[in-house]
Amino acid sequence: MKHISFSILFLLTTASISAQKISLFNGKDLSGWNIHGTELWYIEDGLLVCESGPEGKYGYLSTKKFYDDFIFTLEFKQKANGNSGVFFRSTLDGTKISGWQVEIAPPGNDTGGIYESYGRGWLIKPNPKKDEVLKMGDWNQMKIMVVGDKVTTWLNGTQMISFKDEKIGHGKGSLALQIHDGGGIKVKWRNLKLKPL
Repeated sequence: MKHISFSILFLLTTASISAQKISLFNGKDLSGWNIHGTELWYIEDGLLVCESGPEGKYGYLSTKKFYDDFIFTLEFKQKANGNSGVFFRSTLDGTKISGWQVEIAPPGNDTGGIYESYGRGWLIKPNPKKDEVLKMGDWNQMKIMVVGDKVTTWLNGTQMISFKDEKIGHGKGSLALQIHDGGGIKVKWRNLKLKPL
């Protein structure tokens, strides 16, 4: 009986640990991340900052680890243009990215929608009325849940989209933050937390 009780306790403890959130940013440096491109990624006052460099091209910051099924929460504050995004199940060759992006952009530009780079383009855009929950120039919380072939996004507690796609279901890769090309972009990030599922 003791052996069975111990086994159950061990399994419950293991399940609890595996369900805990992982902090993907330590507030001090870029440990666990790879920089792609010449755009700027740096730490300022404990925040992660991306900013256009002199070339004004696309830039990415990707996790060294791959993540399949998860809930990813983060906060962002758009300064200047603010055109960015969060890629999931993505791979990079230089600054050419394959995968899917949860859009982060200024008002009226479909934040929370799903875009497939170098593929089918926009897969789903949120109802335009939901755009009012975006707080330009202030902190916003994005929540992204990816399970199998289904993706659901929330912005400041409002569900933006829920979408199923066979191709996404077969995808493998890392998480990546994007800075859009064009120059003049600056976005701050904090509280990057991932819960594996």
